[in-house]
Order: sequence, then C-alpha cells, then structure tokens
Amino acid sequence: MRIGLQIPDFTWPGSPRSLGPDLARIARNAEASGISSVWVMDHFFQIRMVGPPEHEMLEAYTTLSHLAAVTERIRLGAMVTGVTYRHPGLLVKTVTTLDVLSGGRAWLGIGAAWNEEEHLGLGVPFPPLAERFEMLEETLQIALQMWSGDESPYAGRHYRLERPLNFPQARSTPHPPILIGGGGEKKTLRLVAQYADACNLYEMGHDKIAHKLGVLRGHCADAGRDYGEITRTTLGRLAISSDGHGKTQTVDQAVDRLGRLAELGIDEAIVSLSDVHETETFDLVSEVVDQVHRITPQGR
Repeated sequence: MRIGLQIPDFTWPGSPRSLGPDLARIARNAEASGISSVWVMDHFFQIRMVGPPEHEMLEAYTTLSHLAAVTERIRLGAMVTGVTYRHPGLLVKTVTTLDVLSGGRAWLGIGAAWNEEEHLGLGVPFPPLAERFEMLEETLQIALQMWSGDESPYAGRHYRLERPLNFPQARSTPHPPILIGGGGEKKTLRLVAQYADACNLYEMGHDKIAHKLGVLRGHCADAGRDYGEITRTTLGRLAISSDGHGKTQTVDQAVDRLGRLAELGIDEAIVSLSDVHETETFDLVSEVVDQVHRITPQGR
C-alpha cells in the first residue's frame, strides 16, 4: 500500500513570502520519507472546509511545476481539477508539459467542479451540474485522443477541436494516469469505469467505502472493464504524534487505520498532514510509510 500527500492549505507561518522555499522543503521531505505522490487542490479561492476564501491559494499547475523542479521521483497531481476551470485542449497540454518536464511523473486529476463562489468571483462560467458532467466526459475523451496522437477533429456538444495536436507527447506510457475524484454512483463512478485509471473517495467510513467500491465494480462489469485495473485511492486527514496526544494518532494507530483501508482494497491513501510545514512531522510519517508499504491491498 502507498501513501500520498495532499497539501490543501498554504496559510503557514511566514506565508506568503516563504511559500516557495517552504513548499520545496515539504516536497523534498515527502519524497525522502517514501511518500509516493504529492497533490495540491485546484481551486482559485480557499474552500470553506479548510479556511476563509481570503486565505492563500496557489494556482495548481504552477505549483506542481515548482514541486517537479525540486524533486526527482515523487508523482504529482491536482486533487482535483474542476472541468470548468480550463479548456480541455489547454488542460491536456498543461498536464503533458508537467509530465515531460518532470520525467513522466504527472497525473491528471479531474472532477465535475462544485465551488460556485470562486467561479462567480473570477467570472468563470458555472453551468448546471448535468452540463458539467457532459463537459467532464468530453474532456476525458479529448484527453485520451490527444494522448493517443490522434489529430483528427473532435466535435462534441460542448467542445470542438479542429486539430488536437499534442507535441511533444507525454513521457508517461500510455499516458499520464487519469484519476477522477468523487463517489457519485450514477455518473462519477461510471466515468471511472469507462475512462479512468484511478478513483478517489473520501475516507467516509469503511461500510460506505466498501459500498462505493462495489458500485464501481458493477460499472466495470457493465463496461467490460477489469475492476483490477483501477487504482483505488482515498482522501483523508492525518494528525500524527509520537504519543497520540489530543486528537492525534501514534504511528501504530495510523498504520492500523491505513491497514483497514487496504483490507477494503485501497491501493493508496492520500492524506493531508497537520503541521505539514514542520520537518519533524515527516520523521513519524517515514515510520508509517515503511510499515504500510508491507501491506498488500485486498485483491492485489
């Protein structure tokens, strides 16, 4: 089992002036600890679950490019890009560029978008949910076409591309893996089965996760897709300490928690860390990673 790191909050001591070196240090610490991937949110404003909209929020792909330049092995992605934020042709070009310059370490994390406040604030169109899902499916089709090298015109309901040229092509083969965020049972998980390499579910309790994975398995069967091809990931928070004081967990408690996710078939638990800007946090994370790497997820 693998552990990934999500960084949703940039309001730290010394920010925003120190954000560049702080993020570089965090990424290097994460890589040294054995964490397999680093993710940043793709939002324009801070989201209400983390803090007020006025808190620091960095543009996702510029940030990932910065992290790519200061690391060597760790995978990089947005958790997740709202389909409304960028035209799909430009999004594919952006992720391809990240993949090329990082040596094949980029993911495309994508979803249907939800935060109306930031759309209205910056003048970005925010269509109804049904339309956003149509846009999401077309974007997935465009991504796969561009990464296949097919330059023939694409004509959908929402997007028309006369020549979806993508050169240079991505370093990842056959393409940067596609992760779709969300647990919607009728549309989101169906799109995972049809187009994606990975799903991402919130840590919502074991029974609920097991149910969502069962729904995904059913969509895979309907689509003729091998369920085992899908990388299953979760998103949660982890506060860790040496003694488990307050609302923190010890290394053993964290390993037990993540091991129970592996029993459900989760391949990678992506977590945001409290005190992520503190180097000492990664000393404990390294112990967790070392033990969790020995756990084989159910069905693998």
